[in-house]
Amino acid sequence: MSAATTNLKDVLINRRSVRKVGKSALITKEKIQEVIQTALHAPTSFNMQSGRIVVLMDGEHEKLWDIVKETLRSRVPAENFEATVERLTGFREGAGTILFFENQETIRTMQEKAASYKDQFPFWSHQGSAMLQYAVWLTLSAEGIGASVQHYNPIIDEEVKNVWNIPQDWSLVAQMPFGEAKEQAGEKAFLPLEDVVKFY
Repeated sequence: MSAATTNLKDVLINRRSVRKVGKSALITKEKIQEVIQTALHAPTSFNMQSGRIVVLMDGEHEKLWDIVKETLRSRVPAENFEATVERLTGFREGAGTILFFENQETIRTMQEKAASYKDQFPFWSHQGSAMLQYAVWLTLSAEGIGASVQHYNPIIDEEVKNVWNIPQDWSLVAQMPFGEAKEQAGEKAFLPLEDVVKFY
């Protein structure tokens, strides 16, 4: 087996959700841009490339998690809110957050171009987004950067679009806070292989 194959296997096996992250001088805009440029090699159906990314760092990143906190304040029972704030603080203290969007205009264009597959493009769009998120996550992990995938959409969508002037056709899919890992991720549990995989 080649070294590249071994390294890829290690990255796949070692990637974990890291929910407590911190700032680091080594995690720069340039480093994150390089990570994203690499991850954009992830495939999309019909090569439609409907994924869009917004990267928030420093004060803009902190502003996002303040928005999430205030949005949840009226939705989470008071007795549970302290635990919610603690969880959000683990994200807010990181270096940044990557926002993943899907461009609905691109999807509509593809539906017109390939009308016989019209109903499938929204599903394929989300599959493409998932692969892009995973590619970014793996690449961050390979760089020693902790991350997790969060879903506070759709309750934050309108304010996010207003604050960062996001096009209305961009639909928020996920948020990925990242930074220096401040916790040791736990072991991952798996279903028995024979329950998941069948060979014939």
